[in-house]
Amino acid sequence: MTPLAGLISVVDVAIVSYGVYRLFLLIRGTRAVQLIKGIVLLLLAVPVSNWLRLSATHFVLKDIQTMLIVAIPIVFQPELRRALEQLGQGRFFAETLLNNHEEVDVHHMIDELARAADRLSRSRTGALLVIERQTGLADFAATGTPIDAVVSSALLENIFVPNTPLHDGAAIIRGDRVVAAAAFLPLTDSAQPGSELGSRHRAAIGISEQSDAIAVTVSEETGWISIAVEGRLYRRLEDRALKEMLLRYLRSRPHVSSLSRLWHRGGQP
Repeated sequence: MTPLAGLISVVDVAIVSYGVYRLFLLIRGTRAVQLIKGIVLLLLAVPVSNWLRLSATHFVLKDIQTMLIVAIPIVFQPELRRALEQLGQGRFFAETLLNNHEEVDVHHMIDELARAADRLSRSRTGALLVIERQTGLADFAATGTPIDAVVSSALLENIFVPNTPLHDGAAIIRGDRVVAAAAFLPLTDSAQPGSELGSRHRAAIGISEQSDAIAVTVSEETGWISIAVEGRLYRRLEDRALKEMLLRYLRSRPHVSSLSRLWHRGGQP
């Protein structure tokens, strides 16, 4: 191999590696991370089932693996669209600044959120707050207005002042920061909410069905505080009950390394 050919090979590998790296940055902090983990486990299960001579299991997994060729473009449609948009705008290869908060004061965040929910409840001001956990919500945060500010009761109360630009939609919290406000969320198709509940509660249940996020709502009609977790809605919570539920669910997250936190949180929406 000539020196020129060797140099071309190095450049070729470097271009592909950097392209894959940029794709990782693109999907980091979105629901696609959880989907990729599932796909990797499925791909690993195929040779393992063959090695263990599980004929029926191996046959089913091979068929599922074949279907992935058609399913992947559909499942990752939002990420593929975002990649093409960034490529067309010349931002695909731009540098991304990392925002890695190693330590988060969960107790302070919960106290501020609960205080804001209580005050909003007393004034019967509608609100929808979503707390990100393991499943990234960057794709939903991107539909709203970037905030990037430390969580405080004053900030949350001002976001939901009626007839202001940020009042409609959800405020998304990542760690101890409000990353976006006025974000659009999917509505649930479940009949659980009932006819008396509006779009805020349906959106809260919808985001908890599609991710492991925790959604806190305040009804502008009744002032009731509710929390949606794993597709279920818990209603009529008081300040103390809200704090206890948030603390229990947020402290139940599995420990992740610094590298995992860096991958999960990613840049700002």
